[in-house]
Amino acid sequence: MKNLGIKISLFLIYFVFAALLNSVGILVERSQEVYGVLKADAAILEPFKDLSIALVSFLIGSFLPKLGYKKGMLISLALVFIGCLGMYYGNSFWAVKILFAITGMTFAVVKVAVYALIGYVTESKKDHSQFMSWIETIFMVGIIFMYVVFPLFYDDNDPNAWLRGYLLMAVIIGIAFVIVAFSKFNIEVEQKNTTIKQDVQAMLRLFLNPLIWIFALFAFFYVMTEQGIMTWLPTFNKETLHITPKLATQMAVILMASFAVGRFITGILVKKVKWVYIAVTGLICAAILVLVVLPMASNVPNQTVESMSDLPLVSYLFPMIGLFLAPLYPLISSTVLSNTDKSQHSALAGILTFSSAIGGTLGSIIIGNLFDALGGNKVFYLSLVPMTFILVALYFLNKLSSSQQ
Repeated sequence: MKNLGIKISLFLIYFVFAALLNSVGILVERSQEVYGVLKADAAILEPFKDLSIALVSFLIGSFLPKLGYKKGMLISLALVFIGCLGMYYGNSFWAVKILFAITGMTFAVVKVAVYALIGYVTESKKDHSQFMSWIETIFMVGIIFMYVVFPLFYDDNDPNAWLRGYLLMAVIIGIAFVIVAFSKFNIEVEQKNTTIKQDVQAMLRLFLNPLIWIFALFAFFYVMTEQGIMTWLPTFNKETLHITPKLATQMAVILMASFAVGRFITGILVKKVKWVYIAVTGLICAAILVLVVLPMASNVPNQTVESMSDLPLVSYLFPMIGLFLAPLYPLISSTVLSNTDKSQHSALAGILTFSSAIGGTLGSIIIGNLFDALGGNKVFYLSLVPMTFILVALYFLNKLSSSQQ
């Protein structure tokens, strides 16, 4: 298979960073449980992660091709390796914040590299969409891994036992580093003799194209929706549905699995069905699920759930929203990237990552600060607001991308 080494590296590094980056839901719950942190304070973890992503992605988008995609990914792996050891030995809320700052900064580099390289290892727009969907499927598999494996380290008799999960992550990161290091990146990327200031100006000039700024708005509202739900689902399971902390975290895996399945199916459908039909259908179904399923959370008995057999139906149904939201991000990202020159993919990936990070931060902070005020059974109704904006963005993205073909 052409570019097999690069593709394996992209899958592997995306798996590793998905596991670390999206453990924020686990750490929000752990910080409250182990370090006695309030919800509003725990919500700061999302900005530590996302603002780091936003800052670095804005600067690295145009500069990364000069540094080298492979070198950027190796540096990122080395830094998160140190971050995982720091988390294990630091064992404090500050250590959590530092870990997410490091993970955010390095993920910005990795995501820009991965999204830019997809254009070089695929040959058509449909191949690009398919590979993008599968890359995002692997991303969700990485999150599933974190949500399944980490709770296995929980021990009621040892409040620090869960930290051993970071030693496991350090080992996996080390393996990923070796594989990426020995993979051949036999592609030629156009180099430009420009300054960082000129690189940033070139990135900003992309906004002269209406397709790009509508794309940025889509990314902002989509990740606001996704992260708001993903980060606070374990807390919703624990406090609203009265599920024990370990089981509450494990049940959040359903959300990640539904995202993974949705993106895998999208990778198959996209070669047969136009992207906009898949995206709009998924978005409407997600909104219907919120309206139909969330009222069930108000009728859950006020008693602690300790076993799978006693779980309320809503704990299974609400996470299925991932199945319907799943197609949106890879489809729209691929559509816009496919309609721009490959030399601009790195800068465009920087814009995407920046917008996503800001949206993710706001989504998590809004849900975190209103969780107690509105109640867990009502707070996720707020997801309908960004969904409305996404629907409008899809209309214009389809119209603009069609006119540029």
